[in-house]
Amino acid sequence: MAHDVHKVRAFDHPGEGRRRAKATPKGRQVDPTAAHEIAELLGDRPRRRDLLIEHLHLIQDTYHQISAAHLAALADEMKLSFAEVFETATFYAHFDVVKEGEPDLPPLTVRVCDSLSCAMMGGEQLLSDLQAQAGPGIRVVRAPCVGLCDCAPVAEVGHHFVHQATAAEVLATAGRGDSHPHIPDYIDYYAYVAGGGYKLFNDLRAGRISRDDILKVLDDASLRGLGGAGFPTGRKWRAVLGEPGPRLMAVNGDEGEPGTFKDRHYLNSDPHRFLEGTLIGAHVVEAGEVYIYIRDEYPAAREILAREIAKLPPGGPVLHLRRGAGAYICGEESSLLESIEGKRGLPRHKPPYPFQVGLFGLPTLINNVETLWWVRDLIEKGAGWWTSQGRNGRNGLRSYSVSGRVKEPGVKLAPSGVTVRELIDEFCGGMADGHTLYAYLPGGASGGILPASMDDIPLDFGTLEKYGCFIGSAAVIILSQQDSVRAAALNLMKFFEDESCGQCTPCRVGTQKAALLMREPVWNRALLDELSQAMRDASICGLGQAASNPLTSVIKYFPDEFKDAAE
Repeated sequence: MAHDVHKVRAFDHPGEGRRRAKATPKGRQVDPTAAHEIAELLGDRPRRRDLLIEHLHLIQDTYHQISAAHLAALADEMKLSFAEVFETATFYAHFDVVKEGEPDLPPLTVRVCDSLSCAMMGGEQLLSDLQAQAGPGIRVVRAPCVGLCDCAPVAEVGHHFVHQATAAEVLATAGRGDSHPHIPDYIDYYAYVAGGGYKLFNDLRAGRISRDDILKVLDDASLRGLGGAGFPTGRKWRAVLGEPGPRLMAVNGDEGEPGTFKDRHYLNSDPHRFLEGTLIGAHVVEAGEVYIYIRDEYPAAREILAREIAKLPPGGPVLHLRRGAGAYICGEESSLLESIEGKRGLPRHKPPYPFQVGLFGLPTLINNVETLWWVRDLIEKGAGWWTSQGRNGRNGLRSYSVSGRVKEPGVKLAPSGVTVRELIDEFCGGMADGHTLYAYLPGGASGGILPASMDDIPLDFGTLEKYGCFIGSAAVIILSQQDSVRAAALNLMKFFEDESCGQCTPCRVGTQKAALLMREPVWNRALLDELSQAMRDASICGLGQAASNPLTSVIKYFPDEFKDAAE
């Protein structure tokens, strides 16, 4: 299996065929010192093209920046053109590329989250205070959502996160040299096995339970993809299995949607339940290799997975951990595949779809972390257990990531179809003191904004679309009377502007123009409506297609805050 996969990949490998003639990056001399440093840093690691981003991380982690000399040396070492390496390094926000003639960066970078939940909790003031107070050895920059919306505002010192951050605490953390991730308590391999873990996977491998048994439970339970798209899981697995092998599997752990942090919760607390679901999925579709892509903002989750994967007994699919580099677009499934292959995360045109032509050109099963986390429980407890959990006419359970103006933010495991009012009152301890519900985002940055008067809509797939919204990954952000939905919508549009991959004009230019128009004290509704429609109709992927949802929600549902230039 693995042999066949590598044969297919040979076209991507440097040093194969005609590429062998390329001795150095064309037109650029390699600094001998940099060449030695890169060769030493890579050691005996493979120089394959798909490992380019992993190697860039090695440079960034070691030198806290990536110099032009190191880029040229890496290109030479991997037998790639300098342009290929440069365009990949500069695409991702977490690679600090220093161009020729530019001064070196300070040794420590502090990133302050400026996404909606953190902005509501004082993120802008925190950023301003840190920029004014940080010493010469510290660089302070904005960062998009880091997946800690329940701990807002958040600052990242190296790879250490400061929750409910103040400038004094962040600078004290930097002064202590505390830049490593905090590893929380979690259920390790031995505790998981002691609790019955991996019995289901072993039964599947031994033939005591069949592939058809697994697929029937997934179908009967109507488990849907919990990364946002909601595609039926059983149908997806069958579609991949219907394609000729060899096949691969990829796990989407790049939940970059502002307001979303459920995957982080499950990876940091019970990683083997996710890993067992992953191994079961790979076995069912006969995937010999699995690529687990975890966002760079989750260093603790990556460390936990690396530790625990090493404890797994041999004989199952080969598990590869891949590290994102700060690009929201890589949560889109085809962009995810491009990034795993070591390239810029540019969405692919469809068809063909990833289940037909996916990673390295092979049929690929792609699932979200939480979707796989539920597989063991579903099989062991049965479809009836799952379907009996819903509320308001809906079925199943959902992990709602709740942040904003509630007393107890966090991941809330609740019945599918719970309303936002029920979610706040029953699972979040009510609204924060002094706050009343004014508006809410039912599905993260791209899921739209609804007023408090619409607090009785079941939160699930298919219930929000008629209102111009959707549930997505169930990231619920609560706004109160102290917040402005206009300011919230602008914050979200600026996020989409920054995170657009730039491949298609409707998204690249549309988000930029929309943000400019939304900064005006009076909005030009006709122009914004036309722009929003163009983005929805002509953008390549879901980022551009959904970026205008918060904007159109403000126009539709918040007349007191919206003023039309035509009036």
